[in-house]
Amino acid sequence: MAENSILFMARTTRFNDFARTLVDAAGYEVVLATPDSPNAVHDFCLLLLDADGVRNDRIEQIAKWLDDRGGIPMLVIADEETLPGLHLPAHSHSDFICPTASALELETRVRRLVGQEDSFAADDVLKVDNMVINLATYQVYLDDEPVDLTLMEYSLLSFLATHPNRAYSREVLLHRVWGFEYCGGTRTVDVHIRRIRSKVGPQIAAHITTVRGVGYLFKD
Repeated sequence: MAENSILFMARTTRFNDFARTLVDAAGYEVVLATPDSPNAVHDFCLLLLDADGVRNDRIEQIAKWLDDRGGIPMLVIADEETLPGLHLPAHSHSDFICPTASALELETRVRRLVGQEDSFAADDVLKVDNMVINLATYQVYLDDEPVDLTLMEYSLLSFLATHPNRAYSREVLLHRVWGFEYCGGTRTVDVHIRRIRSKVGPQIAAHITTVRGVGYLFKD
């Protein structure tokens, strides 16, 4: 594995400058490729993927390809339009970052993924009954088995779990999880809560309480 070589996979050039900050900030070599033809590349220590226009099943295939190459980590660039539908494979060594992130945050996430920093601290792990939320890697486990959550499902669950015993209205959850610029209705929250409950099982689902006339609360 090339310790200082990063494969930047994208269909457009819109984030080229973002990727190039890795060269300036940390001395990485950035090699360009596309999501449709990644095979003819040299060794690299991390894949930086622009998720725009890349279907989740293709991301799953890319994650499998990285796993076959020795478990190479993947950092996915996702903007406000891409993020809601993005689904990172639970079994992959992956993370995501917004294109508005600073060069320091980009470098920090890269170093964490390639093992140049401690992967996570004790404060990054939240345990509730048989569920573990790793706040550093954006992953959720039930009985040590990964749970397949979309990023928005993960974000909603982790927000509620890290702010227990307090009721939040649907409007507040939309602002805190989806952002102030999100234009969708509050039913989006209900849909995501229903999906989360179905995925985490009855024991954890019992912690997610519907507060009539208000919204939702996570009981610790």
